[in-house]
Order: sequence, then C-alpha cells, then structure tokens
Amino acid sequence: MNCHDEAGDDDYHAGHSHGHGHDHSHGHGHDHSHDAAADTGFSDSLFSKVNIDLVRCLNESTPDAIKQVFKPYHQRLDTTQFVSSDPDDPELLVYVPFTAMIKLKSIFIWGGSSDSAPNHVRVFANRDDLDFESVGDAAPTQEWALARGAREPVEYPVRVTKFGGVRSLTLHFPQCFDGDESTVYFLAFRGEWVELKDTPVVAVYELKPTAADHKTPASENMGHHSIH
Repeated sequence: MNCHDEAGDDDYHAGHSHGHGHDHSHGHGHDHSHDAAADTGFSDSLFSKVNIDLVRCLNESTPDAIKQVFKPYHQRLDTTQFVSSDPDDPELLVYVPFTAMIKLKSIFIWGGSSDSAPNHVRVFANRDDLDFESVGDAAPTQEWALARGAREPVEYPVRVTKFGGVRSLTLHFPQCFDGDESTVYFLAFRGEWVELKDTPVVAVYELKPTAADHKTPASENMGHHSIH
C-alpha cells in the first residue's frame, strides 16, 4: 500500500514533503500566525497541538527520545535528534496525545535514507489501550507501506472521514527495511482543530518493556505497557 491508498481525491496533496505552505484553516478556531506558518512549513500544521510532555514510546533505546522527533519544519532534516528502538528489536509503538480535538489530514514520517527506517506504519485513532501484546491483533484506522530511501520527510494523506474527532494517535512501526534496529527522525501532522476545555488523558508507559515478548505482567494493576 503506498501513501495514496485509501485517500479520496480531496483528501490529500501528493505524498511528498512540502517546501511551501498550504492554507486549509477554513476558520475552525485556528490560531495560526505568520510566524507559526514559517516555522512549521505549512499553515495547517499541528506542531503546536502535540502534547509533547505526554508523548510516549515503547521500546525506545533512550528514554523520552521520541520527543525529539517532533521538530519545527525547518529542522526536519536534522539527524542529530531521533528515536531508535532497542538493539535486536526494531518494533516501536508511539502514543501521541493532542491538546485539541483534531481533524487529521496527513502524517509526515521520516526514518532517514538508510534501511534502519521503518518500512510500515499502522495508525490508530483514539486508542489509548494498546501495548505490544494487543496491537498486533488490533485493526488500524489506516496503514501504509513507507517509502524506502527517502531523503526527506514523506507526507502520507489519511482518509479524513476516519480521522475526525481525534484526541490521540498511536503509531505502530512493526519493523524496519533491514536490520534489527529502527530509527525515526521526524514526525509531523497536518489538519484542523478545535480547542479542548477539559484535561487530556494522561499516558503511562514503561520506558523499557520486556524485550523477550513485550507482555504486560498479568499480576500488575498498573498498565505499564498500555495508556490510561
């Protein structure tokens, strides 16, 4: 499945990285400024709506490294900040909460041009209960085969009818193109939003899950691998 699969003609712009801005605000309570558009590269960026303090990743080799991949657009090619999986296990599970109610249009993903880049992504809307034990059997809201050898972030348009009323996204990267360690340098989102008045759900992750099987111990009451 390529980046245009399951998207209608009005649902996307061509699946590539943007070098200029697009205005899709439609007056839905957006608070973009010209400075924000210049910083993010496109006027409907959701960069400022990612609740970065609550972003979590399972199986990252360095705790909280996932937060480094949410960068201003002008830093999109920066390869000094990234998240990588634990050695010998390329799987990553990323939870991204938002500070607003989102209508998602597209996702930017870049794992670099080497074969350590993820080769597939499964995206789930409003699923804060997923862990490595359950995600494999869960039906994604949408999924894509990712571009190989990309030298800049690639835009993957979503089926917008499936991504309205989004408060969080979970991105599952099962494996990379080759090798035993996945790397992601850049993640970004485009869409519309409405500000939330209540407190967002808090995510709780175990920073270093069991490498053998990623299972949550049944005897534990706290869901270290799932989001609560």
